[in-house]
Amino acid sequence: MTVYSGNIRKMRASAEQNGEVEYALPIGDQLINMNPLIGSQVGVEFNQMINCVHCHSKTKKSFNQGYCYRCLMTLAQCDTCIIKPEKCHYDQGTCREPSWGEENCLNDHFVYLANTGTVKVGITRHVTEGVSSRWIDQGATQAIAILRVKNRLLSGLAETAFKQHIADKTNWRAMLKGQPEQIDLVALREQLFGAVEMELDNISSQYGLQAINLIDVPAVNIQYPVMHYPEKIKSINLDKELQFEGTLTGIKGQYWMLDQDRVINMRKYSGYDMKITTSV
Repeated sequence: MTVYSGNIRKMRASAEQNGEVEYALPIGDQLINMNPLIGSQVGVEFNQMINCVHCHSKTKKSFNQGYCYRCLMTLAQCDTCIIKPEKCHYDQGTCREPSWGEENCLNDHFVYLANTGTVKVGITRHVTEGVSSRWIDQGATQAIAILRVKNRLLSGLAETAFKQHIADKTNWRAMLKGQPEQIDLVALREQLFGAVEMELDNISSQYGLQAINLIDVPAVNIQYPVMHYPEKIKSINLDKELQFEGTLTGIKGQYWMLDQDRVINMRKYSGYDMKITTSV
């Protein structure tokens, strides 16, 4: 048996195009390689201490998956415009942290389509080796980048146009229910381009011809280390159930799947101080 302890962070995840996702869970100053644990026993105990993932101060309650209230109200990365990028207010001089905005928002972004059990539109900053970590975090089994835009504001405006025709949220229960049916994302991309052509032209007219660029790349497939999908999902709440154990049957998105159809969103508990035991 191996024992790990400390504050956890969201799982690190990476995958080459059409390859299986590799997961690692940061805990304290260690990393737990998760893929080798599939099929083995794991135990988790929450020590009832939470530290902010940014300032590390103790907090009784976690906000936005790991922040204390002060950081929630002061950090640019916790502002409303992160969830709704079309509300970016950097150009109005009211960004909470202009230097953070310049580094993270005033650079190229991608608009994408992803199959997460249902097809959705979204935005991401990075597509490394053809695969974005955001697609993995959402449990997408297929994804395709369709637009490259100059900044976060423009990605939000473009996404808003697409949202009139396609969802922008992940149904996490549908995502965890199993392997979804394959969808022709290239054909869907062309269909959506026709539907939003006028809106994209209006954005280009306002922000310049190079503000939005259509990109022609193939869709990618993403595989997850899953032995068994739950039939009837039972979500574990660590704030109420301070400890649990069982067989780890799979990982998808930021969720652990365990025997007895139990699942837990590990990202939700970023900053929680835990003791994790593994049988290998």
